[in-house]
Amino acid sequence: MRRHGVPMLQIALAVIFVWFGALKTFGASPADDIVRRTVYWFSPDVFVPLLGIWEMVIGVCLLFRPLLRVGLLLLFLQLPGTFLPLIVLPKVCFTQFPFGLTMEGQYIVKNLLIIGAALVVGGSMHALKMRPEPTVSGRPPRGGA
Repeated sequence: MRRHGVPMLQIALAVIFVWFGALKTFGASPADDIVRRTVYWFSPDVFVPLLGIWEMVIGVCLLFRPLLRVGLLLLFLQLPGTFLPLIVLPKVCFTQFPFGLTMEGQYIVKNLLIIGAALVVGGSMHALKMRPEPTVSGRPPRGGA
């Protein structure tokens, strides 16, 4: 689990962002209506597909280590906006404020998990760079020279 957990998390995040972004780009997202109603100050016919492209770029960046920082930056710029419906459209998100969530509200609150996963993936970048190379025995070298 230690060896494969973070890479699996990275791939899972990438799949989610590419998939959900593609749905927005092709007008097939179940979140389309809530995005249109939340970001009412932009033309939804332009904004929703652009958001979808943004999300697909995040996903692709998360797949390639040299682009990981760019993907995480784009992700952390995008995610605060995903919580806007909780403020702008509370009647759509809550059956009873503050704990009774509708399906739309649950869809939004699950983004807390995405934030946590992105923090784990981002936090692993330094650890992977600093990990000593294994020796012929397959174990890292002991101590100093």
